[in-house]
Amino acid sequence: MVVKDVDINYIDYGNKDGKAIVLLHGWGQNIQMMQGIGNHFKETNRIIILDLPGFGESDEPKSVWTLDDYTDALKELLDKINVSNPIIIGHSFGGKIGLLYATKYDVYKLVCLASPFKKNVFKPSLKAKILKTAKKIPGLNKLEGFAKKHIGSTDYKNAGEMMRKIMVEHVNYDISDKLYKIKCPTLLIWGTLDKAVSINDAYELEKLINNCGLVTYEGCSHYAYLERFDQTIRVLKSFIGDDNK
Repeated sequence: MVVKDVDINYIDYGNKDGKAIVLLHGWGQNIQMMQGIGNHFKETNRIIILDLPGFGESDEPKSVWTLDDYTDALKELLDKINVSNPIIIGHSFGGKIGLLYATKYDVYKLVCLASPFKKNVFKPSLKAKILKTAKKIPGLNKLEGFAKKHIGSTDYKNAGEMMRKIMVEHVNYDISDKLYKIKCPTLLIWGTLDKAVSINDAYELEKLINNCGLVTYEGCSHYAYLERFDQTIRVLKSFIGDDNK
């Protein structure tokens, strides 16, 4: 679907009568990194997962997009497919988009998986550390729909000039002063050993959002939601509940 002059690849499946869940992947990743979560809710919920512009099979933006551009593009896409007041679940960069989206538009419930929100919290040089950590994630390569090649597949060094500039915009955009506008129930899931976005940021973020709770995974990394995937699904099902209409 073309949004803001960019062709965005997305999938839309599940129970079309249920509350829509929108899943947003992290920087350098794609639809597959979030599809494992979506598949657990397809019987009760409508599932929308997109390749964020510049990743997967979506086109790169033709100009330097800010986080607001990504947020507004998401809103336009959802409007076109008749989705309003969604549940948003985002990892890292996708979670930051979810946070900003919730300050501007109606969101039913919001889940952030290790999501940055301050300036310079996610640095491109961390790719090697993240990949090294990812290789230690038990069973990651056994999870259907996930593959190690999807983690950090596009970072600052191998991105094109446009995505490099967009990444600079992303890491320098502090949205702390906007978070008070979030009104929906919000859940944070974080690994205590996250080297990309510190657990201390999670504690700070929890205080900045009204009606917000934090679940910590002891000893887990930036990919905590995958390291304890079964626990993540249980936590999400508890948070989302049965009110899916």
